[in-house]
Amino acid sequence: MDVELRHLKALAAIAEAGTVTAAAARLHMTQPALSRTLAQLEARVGVRLVDRSSRRLELTRAGETLLGHGRAILAHLDAALADTRAVDRPLRLGYTCAVLGQQTVPLLRSWRRAHPHAPLEVVRQDNSTAGLATGDTDVAVLRTVPADPRIRTEALYTEDRVAALPDDHPLAARDRVRLAELTSGPPLPLALWPDTGTASVGLWPAAQRPDRTIEVRNVDEWLNLIATGGAFGVGAAGTAESHGHPGVRFVAVDDAPAATVYLARPAHPTHPHTEEFLAAVREVVSASV
Repeated sequence: MDVELRHLKALAAIAEAGTVTAAAARLHMTQPALSRTLAQLEARVGVRLVDRSSRRLELTRAGETLLGHGRAILAHLDAALADTRAVDRPLRLGYTCAVLGQQTVPLLRSWRRAHPHAPLEVVRQDNSTAGLATGDTDVAVLRTVPADPRIRTEALYTEDRVAALPDDHPLAARDRVRLAELTSGPPLPLALWPDTGTASVGLWPAAQRPDRTIEVRNVDEWLNLIATGGAFGVGAAGTAESHGHPGVRFVAVDDAPAATVYLARPAHPTHPHTEEFLAAVREVVSASV
């Protein structure tokens, strides 16, 4: 009995689509070709797998049994192929606005020394999971916890918050400010990037909140808007450590709550070096505390 993967895919498509026509379209093949594939599968198994007595096709008990095993085989194959592809590609570290601030370079250097044959690629992704949800990254450093249940996070450490001001702002010459001072001076709007930023008007008591906000899509737009005098911002200290920008001055905010930095990964990692890298991040962070 020689059952091939195409037979299992055909059975799964028919079970999901309910008709040969719809299943054939899903598999990008003709209806007669799919019918021949199904007939060939039934001949090789030796039992009827699909009940053709009604307009909508239904699997027989034997068909349901084979479908369960077939789906497991196909899923196992997909996982095996993903693991195989991951062996020779870089481990992709995603971030949105900053990685680990001043600890980024020590992390990259220690990884290169300890794993010279496991290249690391640092990738900025302007979305809430820094590319984890789309499969564009393998691990990520985040400053918000994504709602996606497929993502696992752990808190690494906390960062102070800083105000990002145009360098000609009256408060820009200060080393430290308070939240109320940021909204009592020149009437600049607060620049926010909702998907990945850590700030919101909720940082202020209701009576002291900014009158206006402006939404941006990423840290570059955020910095450019502030540099040109179009807004002010509040962010985590790691952003300041990673993004010096002409025209922007970062000032510590004394009374803002700390921001948490998170290490994130998929619930089911596919890169073979994921766990080793997570351990390397924890080690670097632990050494800096």
